Formats: sequence, structure tokens, C-alpha cells
Amino acid sequence: MAVIDSALLEILVCPVTHAPLIQNGDWLYSTDRGTRYKYPIRDGIPIMLVDESAVADPDEFERIVVDTDRAGFREKR
Repeated sequence: MAVIDSALLEILVCPVTHAPLIQNGDWLYSTDRGTRYKYPIRDGIPIMLVDESAVADPDEFERIVVDTDRAGFREKR
């Protein structure tokens, strides 16, 4: 699993909604509840293309994004 540099993660946003992202494993999750997009990280490079994205199921989104926010691991913008 590649860890995205925190400075880069601060400037990356979902290309569709412009929502902040959270990394979990080899995926960057958009924090937008309406779309629940997640973007793959391949060879350490975030692939920020909608055609390459997937939609997280509601339980996965809750576990990854909402629980991370509740725990305070990501600063709100």
C-alpha cells in the first residue's frame, strides 16, 4: 500500500464534487455522501479520473469516511 504524502492529500479533491479525500489502503475516498466515489492508487499514483473511479457501497462509505471523521483523523476544510 502506497501512502500519499499529507501535503498532496491536502490539495487533492474529488474531480466531480471538489470534496476532500481520505486515503484507506489503495483508494482515495471522496467525502461527498451523494456520490461516494473512490479513486484507485496505482504504483503510488492517485488515478483521479471518473472513468477509473468506483462507488463505495453505503456500509463501506460509513466505515471509511464517516468513522474517520468522527475519530478526528482528518481535519475538516
